[in-house]
Amino acid sequence: MPMQPWFTDAKLGIFVHWGIYAVDGVAESWSFYDGVVPHDRYMSQLDRFTAARYEPRAWARLFARAGARYAVLTSRHHDGVALWDTAHGELHVGRDLIAGYADALREQGLKVGLYYSHSDWNHPDYASARRPDRPPELTDNPYSEPAPGHEDPAAWARYLTHRDGQVRELATRYRPDLLWFDGEWERSEEQWRIPELAALIRSEVPDVVLNARMLGEGDYATPEQGAPVVPPEGPWELCLTVNDSWGHQHHDRNHKSVDQLIRYFTETIAGGGNLLLSVGPREDGTIPAEHVARLEGLGDWIARHAEAVYGTRRGLPPGHHHGPSTLSKDGRTLYLILFDAPRAQINVRGLLGGVRRVTVLGSGRELAHRITGGLHDTPGVLWIDPPGPDDLDPHATVLAVELAGELAVYRGAGRS
Repeated sequence: MPMQPWFTDAKLGIFVHWGIYAVDGVAESWSFYDGVVPHDRYMSQLDRFTAARYEPRAWARLFARAGARYAVLTSRHHDGVALWDTAHGELHVGRDLIAGYADALREQGLKVGLYYSHSDWNHPDYASARRPDRPPELTDNPYSEPAPGHEDPAAWARYLTHRDGQVRELATRYRPDLLWFDGEWERSEEQWRIPELAALIRSEVPDVVLNARMLGEGDYATPEQGAPVVPPEGPWELCLTVNDSWGHQHHDRNHKSVDQLIRYFTETIAGGGNLLLSVGPREDGTIPAEHVARLEGLGDWIARHAEAVYGTRRGLPPGHHHGPSTLSKDGRTLYLILFDAPRAQINVRGLLGGVRRVTVLGSGRELAHRITGGLHDTPGVLWIDPPGPDDLDPHATVLAVELAGELAVYRGAGRS
């Protein structure tokens, strides 16, 4: 199915990792899978998970201030604990924490995304693939790995019925705009019965967007944590944490600065992707102040430069400009993003066609420019006078280059 245009226009989403793991501030699911936390202690968090100060409207207002156009909430992680009162299985928080989230996002005009793990390391009928690469002391985890030998096909069929029932509940109750799957690595597309699952989802929500972890059925790629040096072809999304943890971990104070987040964001949208920025609420539902400050700082920058963000597409290929760039939908305005105060003229190489004018986005100040060099079919270099100190943004300055026609760039080696 064709990609929904709202997704490629969105540019920023908020990834919300919230679950019982926030009680003790341990890694979501992996902490018991890898034997870092005893399984019974991990699961004891379920009785201590309160959501006592959960205000989904406050979340939605914050996400809107950040400039996000969608959010993705972990409805069920690999630990199998559902954030809604599912009729399929007993492992849930005892109430519906998703409906308020979905309603609040839609009140703010944001699209609703839900994360769901194919894997469930607590389900009695689920057994994961044994991993020969794991250290010997971790290869016999009774909560996630089968005993040696063949698995029971009847148990696996029961598990898939359980999964399908939960996914159908998510689709029918909340009508998500996006379903973000995870945990796919333990099975093949055939074992997961991905085509059948996709058909089930689309029968309820025909226009839903699916990520690539719906093997063979996904609409976009999802690299994590490391910004790709070469952006993926087609739609994609960089999943990134504000600090080093997906969910709330009390000890993790290694927060990225607003400057760093703006750099991640602009480099991602310049490569045609979205940034899915993860925050980890506390178990009571409040978002830490450090995360709030960074979301608001990013949102302030986006608000000042919205023209260069929303509705744009991939900018110049590498080698044409020393920094990220985006391009207006009509291809006639190029936005150059400058992280540092220019000490000399800014240059752009390989532009085929003329430039009408260059302005500083925000202040509107027009900058002098000229093109030097060029021979026959080889274009010259565009030189732009640097903006003055009063026109510089404290985080990243954006120049709007209005072209004489649609952007065309030279990719040859020139004459020898």
